[in-house]
Amino acid sequence: MLPTRSRSEPVALGPDDIRRIVVLRGGGLGDFVFAMPALSAVRARFPGARIEVIGEPWLAGFLEGRPGPVDAVTAIPASIRRGLASGVYEQESELNTFVAEVAREPIDIAVQIHGGGRHSNPFIRRLNARLAVGLRTDDAAELDRWVPYDYYHSEVLRDLEAVGLVGARPVDIEPRVVVTEADRAEARAALAGIEGPFAILHPGATDARRRWPTHSFALVGDRLAEAGAAVVIVGTSGERGLVDDVEASMTRPARGLVGHVSVGGLAGLLEGASVVVANDSGPVHLAAAVGTATVGIYWCGNLINAGPLTRSRHRPQLAWRITCPVCGVDCTSDQCDHRESFVADVPAGAVAAAALGLFRRDRSEVSPAQPEPVAAHR
Repeated sequence: MLPTRSRSEPVALGPDDIRRIVVLRGGGLGDFVFAMPALSAVRARFPGARIEVIGEPWLAGFLEGRPGPVDAVTAIPASIRRGLASGVYEQESELNTFVAEVAREPIDIAVQIHGGGRHSNPFIRRLNARLAVGLRTDDAAELDRWVPYDYYHSEVLRDLEAVGLVGARPVDIEPRVVVTEADRAEARAALAGIEGPFAILHPGATDARRRWPTHSFALVGDRLAEAGAAVVIVGTSGERGLVDDVEASMTRPARGLVGHVSVGGLAGLLEGASVVVANDSGPVHLAAAVGTATVGIYWCGNLINAGPLTRSRHRPQLAWRITCPVCGVDCTSDQCDHRESFVADVPAGAVAAAALGLFRRDRSEVSPAQPEPVAAHR
């Protein structure tokens, strides 16, 4: 039986009873990609409702004009983001102003899929929605309906379980992101001069413990180039050093693209690639969501949370290390301050073999028909 907090009055959840749904989902690119199946499930359950996401500032631009389940984005200010992470807000007046902005019109359902809820559930309750649902750790405030938050759980399935509390059933269990013609035009401009099939390498990750060595990426890049691929290395402006290191370590020519494209343009680049080889970070998850084959390098615990659910086009490569390579602490039960890579031991030969297999298959197969995109709700 689902854990719930009783209400004095039941909330009707028929499609015609719900007009406005607010979903809290901040975080990076991968975090939003993981939430897409849950958002699509909510759209299917409440086709006439307005669905708004409280998310990162970049998200509004990425979703503008893009078919999908989200109608609008309210950007989380930096001070509110820090408060959601710590539970301490720098200015109570700023929190009050933001809550008033989000709750400017009545909210029928507020959904919390931002984490375990220790700091986000009190925020959700302040929105005064008719029904508040979401995730909860043992030490977090209860919502009207909630499911337990356990760290080692697929992010996609976790979010789907949470929206199931309002009767939203899965439409997809794998994230899907529609690529627009504007994305493709931006990608073509970035790829000017590159002819034929290409592969993408992404050596970055916010957490340095998830970064595979740049010399290993270079070896895989050379193998792909020998097989006929043009090699493109992508990264944010903060990842320029990693991109430059991979390019310099390769013996074959490669194109480094740092800060050249928007998130939408990145989607266009990833869609056009034959295969993407990347650390466990936003680009590899976006690549899978636009239908591209991937070889992701994962720490074993992160594969549970973030790994692809199918294997027909994805070949995740795992690192089984659970102890810090510097101090030996077991990271599954304790923490340390070291940020040395936990995935450095993944064999470059195994990654190259997986990438080459997907690259050759992509060149020989006829692309399957793509599903029709969900109609935009704007």
